[in-house]
Amino acid sequence: MIAKTLALLAVQLNRFLRHNFKLAEDIVLVSNLNEADGNVCTHVNNKLALFLVGIEKESASRHNPSLLDTGFSRSANSTPPLHLNLYLMLAANFNGANYSDALTLLSASISFFQRNPLFTHQNLPELDPAIERLALDLENLSIQDASNLWGMLSGKYLPSVLYKVRMVSFDGADIYGQSSLLSKPVSDIGSRV
Repeated sequence: MIAKTLALLAVQLNRFLRHNFKLAEDIVLVSNLNEADGNVCTHVNNKLALFLVGIEKESASRHNPSLLDTGFSRSANSTPPLHLNLYLMLAANFNGANYSDALTLLSASISFFQRNPLFTHQNLPELDPAIERLALDLENLSIQDASNLWGMLSGKYLPSVLYKVRMVSFDGADIYGQSSLLSKPVSDIGSRV
């Protein structure tokens, strides 16, 4: 579901940028900036890279295990959905000669998400049925936090923006047990006589 979320956001942003800047190819890629061995990913040169920098459990949604009605006298126990917040970075990985292009595309991307902060099935029919909605919030990073984050990512700063994508849900409808709703009635009428 995480990969689908990033891919969907990249597709939407690419549509917008291709149309507005008359681009012949996609400019936004879902990709790390570096390979696992530390080498730079060359396929993201002169591109906007969209990548995951963190995941957190949504603390505002508190659910207890659910009972699903499976008939007159039985119910099924299931785990409630897990709601996650994703922290996504959009970084402009352009060389020095194209630095102004990096800033222009990054600005246009910020504008796109400012105008489209919420994706639902009504405004985005291709949204995964398991995802109710995606809400994007621009996150502020202090200079120190940005330095720490870029030190963790690659060591070199790129023009970038960090978004918190709220409420990506993992369905908890997998049944892990069944229980009876009704038990055999106990009658003690005869013992009272």
